[in-house]
Amino acid sequence: MRAVADRPEFELEVVCSGTMVLERFDHTVDMVRADGFNVVSEVFMELEGSTPTTMAKSLGFSVIEFATQFQQLKPDIVLMIGDRYEALGALLAAAYMNLLLVHVQGGEVSGSIDESARHAMSKFSHYHCPSTDRAAEYLIRMGERPDTILAVGCPSSDIAAELSPGLDPAVVNSHGSGASIDVDEPWLLVVFHPATTEYGDESDQIRQLLEALKRVGLPTVMLWPNIDAGSNHISKAIRTFVNTEDTGGWLRIITHVVPDNYLRMLRSASCCIGNSSSFVRDAGYFGTPVVLVGSRQDGRERDAHVTRVDVEADLVETTIRAQVDHGRYAPSTLYGDGKVAARVAEALTTVEPYVQKRLHYVSEEL
Repeated sequence: MRAVADRPEFELEVVCSGTMVLERFDHTVDMVRADGFNVVSEVFMELEGSTPTTMAKSLGFSVIEFATQFQQLKPDIVLMIGDRYEALGALLAAAYMNLLLVHVQGGEVSGSIDESARHAMSKFSHYHCPSTDRAAEYLIRMGERPDTILAVGCPSSDIAAELSPGLDPAVVNSHGSGASIDVDEPWLLVVFHPATTEYGDESDQIRQLLEALKRVGLPTVMLWPNIDAGSNHISKAIRTFVNTEDTGGWLRIITHVVPDNYLRMLRSASCCIGNSSSFVRDAGYFGTPVVLVGSRQDGRERDAHVTRVDVEADLVETTIRAQVDHGRYAPSTLYGDGKVAARVAEALTTVEPYVQKRLHYVSEEL
């Protein structure tokens, strides 16, 4: 976003939605404004409940609300990222309004419904900025024109490359609840989101994970799950665990952290445990060991720092101990070299608008 805003060819307008505009997620849209970006609108589309039904209905609200926004804004380019249902709704609205779509992070394989959403977003998009060479190849094999791939690499690597050294202990200890964490000593970072295609199994899964963490006993920071279907089951199981177990000496729970500080936590932690895509993508840039738990990221391209295990307490415990003993891995540039954003912004100046898409291998025959 900074790289686009810095180019005189563009006027950047930002529409924020999803959990960014909700108070219970600390209204993180304010952080976007604080960084100097022009947030022209806040779109409310999340239906309370965190069930498959509320997710589907929220997607519908996203299409409706973003259609209104695009009608008012009349953008020349709509730049979207990732595989979230919030973004999918915005993209569907833009596609049916004949707006030019550019998709970041397309072509990747991952678990859960997010993979289907990602590929659908790619098929609706006119141009692509995939994160890896393999993802770019997959887009071409999906029928996308090779000349529509503008740049390769994930812009989050740029943020990682620009981080100041160290981690302020206040980032971990000034909010949330539970144990005080000494970030200069070994500690664990845990993020466990629901896998929506396994709805109903979340409570047992998080109990298995918490049991493994209790056995290891290292100081641990756990972030609250996202809003996806099943998140209420995870949250309830965490609260029950905290209320019935003696966690005061080792577990701290935090609702959220700002992106820069989250990356600093990824860099500082002795090991990351859970199923966040950031553990596969961003933690690799720092060489932080990861125990990838469960199926949510199955198929995602990953480097040597990641060990994948099923959600079983014994397996998780053993693998955490092994990863902590191993220590840091060589830094990985699989998902970006820290110089991606400028390449994407420059490439955006070259796009030629078109509306009708066609499978590339079919168009070659016509």
